[in-house]
Amino acid sequence: MQKLSKFSRHLVILPLFFMLAGCNLVVMSPSGDIAMQQRDLIIVSVLLMLLIIIPVMFLTLFFAWRYRQSNASATYDPEWHHSTRLEVVIWSAPLAIIIVLGAITWITTHKLDPYRPLDRIDAERTIPGDTKPLRVQVVALDWKWLFFYPDLGIATVNELAAPIDVPINFEITASSVMNSFYIPALAGQIYAMPGMQTKLHAVINKEGAYDGFSANYSGAGFSNMRFKFRGMDRQGFDSWVAQVKNVGTTLNRDTYLKLERPSEREPVRYYATTDKDLYSAILNMCATPGKMCMSEMMHIDMMGGAGKESLENRDKLKFEGVPLDGAAPPTPVSASDAPANDASSMENMPGMENMPGMENMSGTTMQHDSQTKPAPGTSTSTPSE
Repeated sequence: MQKLSKFSRHLVILPLFFMLAGCNLVVMSPSGDIAMQQRDLIIVSVLLMLLIIIPVMFLTLFFAWRYRQSNASATYDPEWHHSTRLEVVIWSAPLAIIIVLGAITWITTHKLDPYRPLDRIDAERTIPGDTKPLRVQVVALDWKWLFFYPDLGIATVNELAAPIDVPINFEITASSVMNSFYIPALAGQIYAMPGMQTKLHAVINKEGAYDGFSANYSGAGFSNMRFKFRGMDRQGFDSWVAQVKNVGTTLNRDTYLKLERPSEREPVRYYATTDKDLYSAILNMCATPGKMCMSEMMHIDMMGGAGKESLENRDKLKFEGVPLDGAAPPTPVSASDAPANDASSMENMPGMENMPGMENMSGTTMQHDSQTKPAPGTSTSTPSE
């Protein structure tokens, strides 16, 4: 009866193994060269660590059995306290493995840098000199993915395609919160952040439909923020591009602003034409008309500030309708009441008297937005066209 009870318990566990048989270990069986190299790195690292883990586990069990209380034949030496031979073995083996792991980490960190252009298609083929990479601009939205093909003039939502054995150059950003762009069969995950651009270089070597998703929690619709990545031969990819151009609509600013609104389980969408400056506007967080782009803001900062013109910029420096400092917009000030943008007024500003170079500002000119403004007391001349 006891044997039958044990056998029945084993039968209960058996279905779990059948369930595991259906798992798709895509990370350990990828279809892109970068992902394959990352897979190999995982395997090598695990094997090196097992060189320590397995002997330690074995010796732990061996010593527990060998020196058990009932084993009277085991050597007993209560005065033993040190063995140089054991110390050498205990410390040299882990040290050697740490050195090897460190060397592998150093090499692969540079070799698999996502910003580094590819130097091969796979382990046996280098990239021909006349190969033109496929450029794809990725935007993580709430909660969907937008893909631009700038060289083809098309865009898609929640579907990505690429020809096999062709390098892919990804440029990745986000519209609101941080996300993570991840296609396990292609390469490791890369973060997508608003106002920033990350990069990824990869190649797909086998035809097929692969899963892509966000690997960074980003809110209510995160679980369904998935897309299909299709690896095709050249003819199949050209047919796919033709299909997008035939059935797609136009992606302009108004269309994008509607698409940008949070939504879940968004269907695949095709756009036959796109606003060529839209991705740049999304990256610079100024897709909404009237908002100042980050590139403009940084240019103003680089030129030393905008002076009285900056009063008009305050309303433009908003994210989701809220001023950057959280305060209410100021009351408009007329040009006659605004402080003059000259050296003397800057010298009188609190804290400016100790700024480097302020002692040389008098009698000089300040330049902003390609316009040269003379300081007070200097002669003026009209620049030639």
